[in-house]
Amino acid sequence: MRKMLAALSRLLQGTAASRPGAVSEVARVVVTSRNYADFANEATFEIKKYDLHRLEEGPPTTAVLTREEGLQYYKTMQTIRRMELKADQLYKQKIIRGFCHLYDGQEACCVGLEAAINRTDHLITAYRAHGFTYTRGIPVREILAELTGRIGGCAKGKGGSMHMYAKNFYGGNGIVGAQVPLGAGIALACKYFGNDEICVTLYGDGAANQGQIFETFNMAALWKLPCIFICENNRYGMGTSVERAAASTDYYKRGDFIPGLRVDGMDVLAVREATKFAAGHCRAGKGPIVMELQTYRYHGHSMSDPGVSYRTREEIQEVRSKSDPITLLKDRMVNNNLASVEELKEIDVEVRKQIEDAAQFATTDPEPPLEELGNYIYNKEPPFEVRGPNQWTRYKSVG
Repeated sequence: MRKMLAALSRLLQGTAASRPGAVSEVARVVVTSRNYADFANEATFEIKKYDLHRLEEGPPTTAVLTREEGLQYYKTMQTIRRMELKADQLYKQKIIRGFCHLYDGQEACCVGLEAAINRTDHLITAYRAHGFTYTRGIPVREILAELTGRIGGCAKGKGGSMHMYAKNFYGGNGIVGAQVPLGAGIALACKYFGNDEICVTLYGDGAANQGQIFETFNMAALWKLPCIFICENNRYGMGTSVERAAASTDYYKRGDFIPGLRVDGMDVLAVREATKFAAGHCRAGKGPIVMELQTYRYHGHSMSDPGVSYRTREEIQEVRSKSDPITLLKDRMVNNNLASVEELKEIDVEVRKQIEDAAQFATTDPEPPLEELGNYIYNKEPPFEVRGPNQWTRYKSVG
């Protein structure tokens, strides 16, 4: 193959020599073709050792990444990153209002997790939900349209940043820690119906001290519920560091009698392999398991938080330069001949265009009409009246 492409390159260069600029253009096409032909199909990578609690053995410390998987993970993480940066821009332009919690920096968590579970499995998370909304199947344009309060949003413009839903995805929940007992309830339904499905229940380090979480751990352990409890530890609960908020920062041990593991949440492969392990544990009928993903958010807690009053710009830059999940995957792929820099740049260009098109939709789509404000409170219920902001205003709710 190499000899054939080299011969073809010489032939095309000779043919095109009389046309200014044609040689370099043709050569670039041939070189690109040769690079594609020479790519490796897969590579094996070392993973940072997992910390284990009440487990005799953990996930593997090596992971195989195929070229196809790598390109898919890279594009998905870049899409989430660019989507969040666009949300940041729209918020500063006052097109997005209200609460808005961005996920950039934590992309390896949702992408690695999604790569390890089935579409029929269930997932519930807190208010930093944009990344999971995308990996659960909602298009970028519907996510941005929801942020801008438009009728084309995934919750028809009524949910905003904290309340997005999809099939087998239960939000986006605004009350700190309240989604954890809900996730256990979903896991109870999985066990009741015996359908070999599991529920992935996520919360942050700031919610990890909530009493309802420990109550949920107790019930889940007693009933051996197929639930993966995941603490996304991004080191700060709002503006408070984990060291100042928790007597014990070993969140993977917080289940006490429930097995746990601590994972490098900036490495998409580490997250994937750990989640595969945890999902297998649950499906085997062994009950729940706790995972702590050590990650980092680049933005503040929400858009109202500049994010640099309780941490330094230097700290943020150090994480970006040493542990960025997208850069880590990119370097692995390029250094192991799974992709070229040029190919990944093409993906970047494609993603940017997708985000710009979605933003155009999100800023031109109409807002929901006022008469639909009370709709969809209940599902499959006869229409009924809903009181508005005062006793004289009534809306009709349709399921």
